[in-house]
Amino acid sequence: MPSSIKGFSALRNRNFALFLSARFMIQIALQMQSIAVGWQIYAITGKALDLGLIGLAQFLPFALLVLFAGQVADRCDKRWILVICFAIDLACALTLLAFTLNGLHEVWPVLAVLALHGASRAFMMPTGQAIVMSLVSQEHFSNAVAVGSSTFHVAVICGPTLGGLLYLAGPEVVFAAVAVIMALATVMMMRVRVAHVKQSDREPVTLHTLLEGLRFVRSRPVVLGAISLDLFAVLFGGATALLPAYANDILHVGPTGLGLLRTAPGLGAALTAIALAQAPIARHVGRWMFGGVALFGLSTIVFGLSGNFGLSLAALFLLGAGDMVSVYIRQILVQFETPDAIRGRVSAVNAVFIGASNELGEFESGVSVVLLGLVPAVVAGGAVTLTVTVLWMAIFPVLRKMDRFPYPAHAPRHSAAAIRQLPYTRRKPSAAKRKR
Repeated sequence: MPSSIKGFSALRNRNFALFLSARFMIQIALQMQSIAVGWQIYAITGKALDLGLIGLAQFLPFALLVLFAGQVADRCDKRWILVICFAIDLACALTLLAFTLNGLHEVWPVLAVLALHGASRAFMMPTGQAIVMSLVSQEHFSNAVAVGSSTFHVAVICGPTLGGLLYLAGPEVVFAAVAVIMALATVMMMRVRVAHVKQSDREPVTLHTLLEGLRFVRSRPVVLGAISLDLFAVLFGGATALLPAYANDILHVGPTGLGLLRTAPGLGAALTAIALAQAPIARHVGRWMFGGVALFGLSTIVFGLSGNFGLSLAALFLLGAGDMVSVYIRQILVQFETPDAIRGRVSAVNAVFIGASNELGEFESGVSVVLLGLVPAVVAGGAVTLTVTVLWMAIFPVLRKMDRFPYPAHAPRHSAAAIRQLPYTRRKPSAAKRKR
């Protein structure tokens, strides 16, 4: 691998650097907001199930809109889609601030705001994934993935800690700070310039084109195996949604301790991403991916059984490191194998899997606590993650045996006309063939 694509070379591109900076600011603000919302709701009700409802409220509108959002990302200016999404999140933060200043005693107003954020996220995720290939060359894409992941997880590190510290002064302080950061991110995103690619052979919007991404993913066992592995592993192994309950009931560390617990997975992921930027995975790709998911499951079990704050932080650190390896491989696989003309729609399918594993996983965690109890729910989730890892190794042997990424970074891009010739596309027979 040439040295030019190691380190942080992708940041030499001005537009990618601006985009990454804006996304970093949005992510750090959302992490701060999640600390305030989680602690605020748990303080009102004291129910772990309500923590699960936070994820469900965001996932339902996300799941309903994300495939349509992928079609929009393929057809509209990606920059302005992201600007609008950032502005909607800013409005959500201001609304949460208004609720808090007026006295919040019910959960449903917060869930309604989070549902609006979920709708915004449906457009933000596929667009944010698809735009990167328009900002950097394919040669530098794997480096951009590692750099982008490291900055994302730096936000995951700093956001919860900062949110926990500011929460000591009151949730209204957190929401006000979030609003300011989101406003700055929106302005920064407006400065990004994306080259417009004319698509003269673009197909009309139909149900067939809307589902193009699903057909493509189904036709690629490697891609399907990678994103479905992440879905089921994180869906059942997501302990992070229950961190407010652990911080309060098990570890007794308060909102500042909660911020540190939320920071630990991000720190593990960020350091792993930095390592991947310096030394990208080039061989034994399948083994690395399954190993990362297995580490995620084992770390979840250790965290669930731990009553020691230091051991819990260490387990969450390793959890984040394992997750980062699988995320890195999945993102490269999805984007390298996807033709340009349907990149938004395939990214939308990937976003569905990610959203289901995260937000729906939060709801599953809340329900598991009601049925099993706090500690057994987390331990059982980690055990299911390990079981899924073993099953997927048997179901997707092509992924398990994969040594290198299937397509080189300099692979030529596909036009919309070329898409219709790919094997996954089911074309209707011509009239002459039908007569036969």
